Amino acid sequence: MKLSDFMYDLPEERIAQTPVEPRDHSRLMVLHRDTGAIEHRHFYDIVDYLNPGDCLVINDTKVIPARLYGERPSGGACEVLLLKQLGPKKWETLVKPGKKLRPGAEVSFGDGRLKCRVLENTDAGGRVVEFECEGSFEAALDALGEMPLPPYIHEKLADRDRYQTVYARQEGSAAAPTAGLHFTPELLDKIRAKGVDVAPVLLHVGLGTFRPVKVENIEEHQMHTEYFEVTEDAAARVNAAKDRGGRVIAVGTTSVRTLESAAVNGRLAAMRGDTGIFIKPGYRFQLVDALITNFHLPGSTLIMLVSAFYDRERVLEAYRTAVEEEYRFFSFGDAMFIE
Repeated sequence: MKLSDFMYDLPEERIAQTPVEPRDHSRLMVLHRDTGAIEHRHFYDIVDYLNPGDCLVINDTKVIPARLYGERPSGGACEVLLLKQLGPKKWETLVKPGKKLRPGAEVSFGDGRLKCRVLENTDAGGRVVEFECEGSFEAALDALGEMPLPPYIHEKLADRDRYQTVYARQEGSAAAPTAGLHFTPELLDKIRAKGVDVAPVLLHVGLGTFRPVKVENIEEHQMHTEYFEVTEDAAARVNAAKDRGGRVIAVGTTSVRTLESAAVNGRLAAMRGDTGIFIKPGYRFQLVDALITNFHLPGSTLIMLVSAFYDRERVLEAYRTAVEEEYRFFSFGDAMFIE
């Protein structure tokens, strides 16, 4: 298939710049795969579409303040975005300006409180860097780093926690698993009270999730790997839902990719490691029965995944409907439920 098969027109004013408050008051588009019908609801109505015995699978990764602004020895400004931890103080990163930050280059942050040295280039166009600092690296990063909001969000984020899910647990993501931003503790309590299990898995969001597709033939796109983890408990709960006839409902594309990466003969296996799974039309899902997701960028691997789960033409039709109905798009935007 071609990259152009996954494009759609989106007016800039439809891109959400700020989150909705309360979280669960965002809008919800419901797509029914059996009939092709579309409903327009609010996210707090999601409980109406979940059944006793279902298992809701969340990604409990936590976003780190991964964007650092620093200076080169010449005084020139630069930016380092942390993507993936390779060692105690060694990270895979994206840097700007790339031409000035080649192996051997040094950068200082916060008047020297934190420094890094570029060690090598990566195949994906990034850099491997090693940090040094006075005291704790985590404390320095917390003090100097900024939340890595996507480039299409131009408003400053007043509250860091608003770019975290309420169930975020393990630090390591360079971007939020945004479908989960709509949940509140109270809504999760209602879901559990209905007899729906909530099982956490982990995928640290990095370059694999948001790297743009730059080739027209999508078969030539190479996914970047991201760390994932499925515990024995999570595997047992997902498999139990399957055994009792319940549905496995993935919250976000990162949960989908985790589940499908750890699927073995239609069962979820406990495992950890790196996944570069690229889910696109033609993929046969082993575990996921329904999907909660946000609206995604044109031509992204994420809209390709959603198209694989439903139908490319109907997904694009739903996106066009969302534009007409004035839904809000992308990270702080509204949600879609496909069942």
